[in-house]
Amino acid sequence: MPLLLPVMLPLMRILSVNIGRPRPNPWKDDPGFTAIDKRPVSGPVAVTAPGPKGDGSVGLAGDRVGDVQHHGGTYQAVYAYSREDYDHFEVLLGRELRAGVFGENLTVEGHDLSEARIGERWRGADGLVLEVTAARTPCNTFRGWMDARGWLKTFTREARPGAYLSVVEPGAVEQGGELEVVDRPDHDVTVAMFFKAAMGERELIPRVLEAPSLAPAEAAFLRSRA
Repeated sequence: MPLLLPVMLPLMRILSVNIGRPRPNPWKDDPGFTAIDKRPVSGPVAVTAPGPKGDGSVGLAGDRVGDVQHHGGTYQAVYAYSREDYDHFEVLLGRELRAGVFGENLTVEGHDLSEARIGERWRGADGLVLEVTAARTPCNTFRGWMDARGWLKTFTREARPGAYLSVVEPGAVEQGGELEVVDRPDHDVTVAMFFKAAMGERELIPRVLEAPSLAPAEAAFLRSRA
């Protein structure tokens, strides 16, 4: 009988914790500001569950969002992006991409976020537990902010969207800290699969809807697309 080795779940290192400060949004009239320009901060940052979407509340203390109808709230409390995916886009764009430029709160390394599963849980410092809820989908503000010809098509084609997370248990994040994947559902619905379904690959929608931890609003959106 073959020896069954334990499955090692990923361990991420937090390279940067990023907070968004409001700035004028020339790519959208309502609202007239955006917080996509997130910048690294030092020291521990408290992370709490913000409550339902609608008032701009987010998970990291001091962070903001501009479009409160489409961003923030319980299921988009934290946005994570990987350094490995940044490296991929640096080659495609031919320029350096600093941490936070995609609007993420956490820039991490050590985990393929496109292969993270919906419902997957990460544990951090001070009891923090985060749960993967969805993929980021691009908007006009993101397109304008990146100032790259055909950016939305490029971002969609590459399917490296980063992960939205909810806050299951509050805690803190800090540059140099770690996030450990502590629970991974046994389904195969990944962040990349969700992204592709949301961006037009409708044949994937029934599979994505099977994920039990899918955010209600995201499930409703996918059903409308189907």
